[in-house]
Amino acid sequence: MRFLPALAIFLWSTTAAANPDAFSKPLPFLSDHERTLVHLGNSLFRKSWRTAPSETSGSDGLGPIFNARSCADCHFRDGRGRPPKPGESALSLVLHLSPPDPIYGSQLQNNAVDGHIPEGRVSVSYEEHTVPVTAAEAINLRKPIYRVVDLAYGPIAPKTTIDPRIAPPIFGLGLLEAIDPDDIRAGADPNDRNGDGISGRVAVKNGVFGRFGWKAGAPSIAAQNAKALSLDIGIANRLRPALWGDCTIAQKKCRIGPHGNSERHGGLEVSDKVFKHLTFYIRGIAPPKPRNVENPKVKMGKRIFTEIGCVDCHRPKWRTGSSHPVAALRDRNIYPYSDLLLHNMGEGLAGATGSTASAQEWRTAPLWGIGLTEAVAGHAHFLHDGRARTLEEAILWHGGEAQAARDRFTNLTKADMEALIAFLVSL
Repeated sequence: MRFLPALAIFLWSTTAAANPDAFSKPLPFLSDHERTLVHLGNSLFRKSWRTAPSETSGSDGLGPIFNARSCADCHFRDGRGRPPKPGESALSLVLHLSPPDPIYGSQLQNNAVDGHIPEGRVSVSYEEHTVPVTAAEAINLRKPIYRVVDLAYGPIAPKTTIDPRIAPPIFGLGLLEAIDPDDIRAGADPNDRNGDGISGRVAVKNGVFGRFGWKAGAPSIAAQNAKALSLDIGIANRLRPALWGDCTIAQKKCRIGPHGNSERHGGLEVSDKVFKHLTFYIRGIAPPKPRNVENPKVKMGKRIFTEIGCVDCHRPKWRTGSSHPVAALRDRNIYPYSDLLLHNMGEGLAGATGSTASAQEWRTAPLWGIGLTEAVAGHAHFLHDGRARTLEEAILWHGGEAQAARDRFTNLTKADMEALIAFLVSL
């Protein structure tokens, strides 16, 4: 695989500063008008929704059951969420329910407006075990055990599986959306015809190509936003118009209100205009550029990253297509370190079966910006449920198609392992 020189990255990337705002910069090549739209969308992203009726219909519609009051509550500073600490209420982690529960719906909502009852509460504990590695005596891994307590409407159905997900970072999504689907399909090898042990496949549901979310269940930023507004906050929108959000027919009181629909919003709780501003905001947030790219240790780590096979799934480079509705996103060289395909990651990371993926399949997570997680969010929790407390732990949880690369990682010398981690931190 051929890499462009570092300068090619710098031409479009934003600041490399390791500060709390590193994930919240507009793409530098947007027009002045587009940057204004990004700033407007930013205020909407951080807006706290209220119970209807409120002083202004523009903020009406929270709930009746919900997980968060704003998008930013989960996507803190536009970065990734974390699992709850012992005794802490879950905020940036939600429990998906698969298949949707006949009483609790597609997601457990742990908050409710006045006069209504939260569906339940998430409790997590951990079992630890050690994994031997050449560079150290061992590295401890922790396996999360999730329970749902204080259920308001009786037990969850026996066939329903709870599936924890932390909020993923939102920067760079517009550039990922601009990649031509045919280019992504070209990298798929679902039957492993080349025999390399890697059999990534595209996520397709009802003929629609998915690329967003931990299991690539959403085909577009708009679809992902619509789902989050409905399930996380309880806000009806043009793609998910149910005023009661995730309330099922078994939750009769929840279904009858209070709701914030108005003629001003086309009978919904968020107008089409506001919805488009939110979508444009996420399209327009830039990934941070890599840091210390000329450092010898980082260069060494980049070479090791390739040699042990990480690039087989974490594809470094893409060029966006020529047909995205936002012209500024077209024909750009980008470096997300993901193939955007579904891969079998083994039993250790198995979750629930999704609409587009099996229990063991996950979309390759982009790695750009991963080294700034702690500087932005104040924590370093990785993987879909935040179980990994370090990048080393995250790598050691890889199995399935990634088992061979993971095993090569465990056999690295201390110097090589430190170089590989230095490279990841530089991204």
